[in-house]
This record gives sequence, structure tokens and C-alpha cells, in this order.
Amino acid sequence: MGIDLGTANTLVYVSGKGIVLEEPSVVAIDQDRKIPLAVGEEAKKMLGRTPGNVIALRPLRDGVIADFLSAMIMLKEFIQRAHEGSPLGNPRMVIGIPSGITEVERRAVIDAAREAGARDVGLIEEPIAAALGAGLPVTEATGNMIVDIGGGTTEVAVLSLQGRVLSESVRVAGDELTESIIGYMKKVHNLVIGERTAEEIKIRLASAYPLRHEEEPIMDVRGLHLMSGLPRTVTVKGEEVRESMAEPLAVIVDAVKRTLERTPPELAADIIDRGIMLAGGGALLRGLDTLLSHETGIVTHIAEDPLRCVVKGTGEVLKNPKILDRVLSESSRLV
Repeated sequence: MGIDLGTANTLVYVSGKGIVLEEPSVVAIDQDRKIPLAVGEEAKKMLGRTPGNVIALRPLRDGVIADFLSAMIMLKEFIQRAHEGSPLGNPRMVIGIPSGITEVERRAVIDAAREAGARDVGLIEEPIAAALGAGLPVTEATGNMIVDIGGGTTEVAVLSLQGRVLSESVRVAGDELTESIIGYMKKVHNLVIGERTAEEIKIRLASAYPLRHEEEPIMDVRGLHLMSGLPRTVTVKGEEVRESMAEPLAVIVDAVKRTLERTPPELAADIIDRGIMLAGGGALLRGLDTLLSHETGIVTHIAEDPLRCVVKGTGEVLKNPKILDRVLSESSRLV
């Protein structure tokens, strides 16, 4: 079983079946009775809409486990759903993790998976899994650059011969883009909006690079007005959203530039020939490939199915016993 345990979404791959589950990484818990009420899509609908005794939360922040108990509950539920009620046994798991996480954070992922019923737990760094899932020739002696923009982290890595030559992990990604929209709406329009509304604005209006004027989208946004405390609707333009996201986007671009500056010359020449590959949910942001091409001077491609690259990569590992054994043995040293 391969798992992309993401800050925003969790995806599960089962050998012989393919991707069997794709759900938001959200859990709703009854605090009085200490029991889970909902997990995944159902729990996401409850965000910001629960009574006092119910809390809907995301167990992962910045790509790592922030709430161990709820992460274990969520993982257990997703594993059971993936098996559709058939006997679980003790599955072998390969889980994608950010390349920049600490040993303590790695242990938390392994412990949560074991508590959820895993027999063996292997950890694979997300850039390597994403590159495998995107179809990059990472087993060859050639330089490949991948930028994986998830919900909590952006992973920038140069890969060759099935390994990471160098990488950088920054805890700025989709969540920070959403938060920057919330901050902008409050500061400029005096409007308080929730995470779900900001996410909708990002999907419908956001772009990383200027569009033609006639293509700039507009949208009516509803929220609470700061001055009056009453609900209000304001019209927001695409260029405003782009302006609000300028700071976190600059952090991502700088991480890509720093990685390129540190890349050995031979591998840098390969990257110029092959280009940069974008993966993760952030790759779906309009104009991000154009922005990176403009800033680095290197052509940037978007993976065919960016949201599923990491989980597809874990699937490739499960198909290849040599990589699987290596991933499992590397993880077992930490336990």
C-alpha cells in the first residue's frame, strides 16, 4: 500500500488496484466523548461550522503530523476504506514525506502508520516519489529537477541515478497562498473570510503571472465586514489575488533559484535541456510554469496528473522490489 499523506489531501494506492482513495486530510472529533465523527470529505464540510463540543481539524501542518492521535484515527479510517471492508491483515506501507523533516517527525509518521495496523513502514521522500510518478527518468545518470508544491511544503530537488543530489524544502505552499488571500481581504476590503472561501477564490481567480486584461476573472465574495460586523459582498479581481500572493510565490521562486545555483554543472546542463517539472496541487495555479520559466530562463513543464504524482510514485516503488527493499531498510534504521 502506498500513501501520500498530504497536508491538504491523503491519497492511497493499493497494489493491483491502483489509486483507491483520495480524501481531504481532515478529521472531526466529538470532544466530550473523544470519538471521531467524520473523516475526509465529510469532515472538511464541517470546517468552521461545528458546535462547541465538536472540533474539525487537519492533523498535518507543513507536511508533518501536528496532532498524533487524530492523524492515527484518520490513517486507520482511510486504510479501512481502501480495503472496502475486506480483511486488512497487516499491510506493507510506503509513505511519502517531505525531504526536510526531522528524525522526530519521521518517527511520528512511522508510529502513526504502525498504530493504524501497518506491518512494515517505508518512507520515501516526496520529490523522489513525485519524479517517479511524473515519469521522469530518475534511474538514469541524467539530471532531473522537480518542484513539488503541496499544501504545507514546497519540495525542490535535483535527482539523478534514483537518488537526491540536492534539495530544498520550504514550508511555504498552498496553505500560505490561501492565508495570504485571507490577510489581503481583511486588510484591503475589511472583510473576514474563512479558509474554504479563500480556497475557492484561489481556484477561481488566482494566477501567478499576469493574464491578458480581458482574461482577468472577477468574483463576488461574501464575508463579515470588520467595521459593521454584518455580512457583506465585495467584488474581487484576479489581479488583486495575484498581488496578495506575491510574497509566498517569491519564496518558492527563490528556493528554485537557490537549488539551481548549487547544482553541479553537468546536471545543470541536463536540466536546461530537459526543463523543470512541476508537481503537486500548487502546479495547478495558472501561470506558475510561466513565472518560473521567466525567473529562471529554463522551460518549465507541468506533470500530466500533478495532484497524484506522489501517490503514483509510491505505486512505482511497490512494483519495484529493489527500490521497495531499499526504502524499507532506510526507514527501519530510524525505529
